[in-house]
Amino acid sequence: MGSFSIWHWLIVLLIVVMVFGTKKLKNIGSDLGGAVKGFKDGMKDGGQTTADATPAAQVGQDGRSEKTTIDVEAKQKS
Repeated sequence: MGSFSIWHWLIVLLIVVMVFGTKKLKNIGSDLGGAVKGFKDGMKDGGQTTADATPAAQVGQDGRSEKTTIDVEAKQKS
């Protein structure tokens, strides 16, 4: 009852392939691999400053950065 044998895992794999199909499983694997690669690239770029990494925080003519700040007020439920 503790661990599953190789036959249990093969039956589970066969059922998953029958339910999802090989093409869909291949696409899921590709998407997951791309996400992991993007995460690793993001971690490598994490050491850079935000002004060097992205040009989105450009300074306007008046010397202020062109970021939009949204001011909100939190309300408590009664």
